[in-house]
Amino acid sequence: MTLLRQIRALPDPEQVTPSVLGVDDFALRRGHNYGTILIDMTTRRPVDVLTDRTADTLAAWLRQHPGIEIVCRDRAGAYAEAAAKGAPQAIQVADRWHIWHNLGEAVERTVARHRACLTVAVDLDHEPKLPDIADVAAGLRHGPSEPPLRQDRTAVRTRQRYTNVHALLAEGETIRGIGIRLGLARGTVRRFARADSPEELLVNNRTGYRAGLLDEFKPYLHQRWNEGCTNAAKLFEEIRSRGYQGQANMVRAYLQPFRTTAHIPAPPPKPPTVRKVTAWIMTDPASIDPDDQRRLDAILAYSPEMESLTGHVRGFAAIMTERRGRELEQWMSSVDADDQPALHSFVRGLRRDQDAVTAGLTMSWSSGAVEGHVNRIKMLKRQMFGRAKPDLLRKRILLSS
Repeated sequence: MTLLRQIRALPDPEQVTPSVLGVDDFALRRGHNYGTILIDMTTRRPVDVLTDRTADTLAAWLRQHPGIEIVCRDRAGAYAEAAAKGAPQAIQVADRWHIWHNLGEAVERTVARHRACLTVAVDLDHEPKLPDIADVAAGLRHGPSEPPLRQDRTAVRTRQRYTNVHALLAEGETIRGIGIRLGLARGTVRRFARADSPEELLVNNRTGYRAGLLDEFKPYLHQRWNEGCTNAAKLFEEIRSRGYQGQANMVRAYLQPFRTTAHIPAPPPKPPTVRKVTAWIMTDPASIDPDDQRRLDAILAYSPEMESLTGHVRGFAAIMTERRGRELEQWMSSVDADDQPALHSFVRGLRRDQDAVTAGLTMSWSSGAVEGHVNRIKMLKRQMFGRAKPDLLRKRILLSS
């Protein structure tokens, strides 16, 4: 008998129904097939492995194992449905990491909407020399600018898909159903569903600003010009060796306005990115670098909407870290009364799963142990070079822990 057959022939560990069950999915083949791992949250050991992540499969398992009191899960609707059907007596606990991650996505969308105010956070001690680069290079601007509406085929297709997805959402169609009807992956449908506008999907990192091919090389061009190198062809060759992939005529066009003056000032510092400002807002104020805090304060003083957003985030952080889930409804009401579209979307998601979210913000249980086992499964798959069938992988998960 081969080693693999011996492993497959081994009996499963004796199953004891846990009082607190952790549930999460893992990829059998990423993007195609997924399984479900069940963890005893008290012992932090695997209880069972299911070969799919459907609500019916998990509900059937729960019915066969009565006595579960708490189910820790992520925000997936299928697991919520399964717990409600298979263990209606159990308290469902939404994972705090996923809740915080969802809030972070809403914050990033809000910061992107107000990206114009991020320019106030450039080095506050910086005093630009004269003549200013904007006066020297006609029409040349630093920092984010509003991009013109794209009219290429990709843009037209994206706008049409956005319209179709939101029309089906308004009819009550599920993410999975929309994906089937439109021939889109669920992740793509979710991305379209979460976007506030189709233009948000047509720019880099949802910032509203598409970086040009030349942008990252402009500081170098300024430096070399001020050093006396004014040959556009030579500068083109230099930045091409540094990774520039554009055409030489773009470099010549950018440098042409510089020939009207003998000296070009260094470009001002770039404003912080949307993701960086999002990270500042999502970080405990006591842990932020003082210089970053100063820049964030400048943004908040400039934009009442950003100041309001930061207040809501810090209020939610206090509820989560201090386990004051009873205050969630009050927090959601305050968000509803404010002009924060992305947070409104976040709140709607919380309300659809409010009992589990409240439990997650109140109880000590979370899904950290389950996420750890998902990472262990990835390691086991690598050890088997991705060749293991589900039954062998299941044996290794249950027997090697």
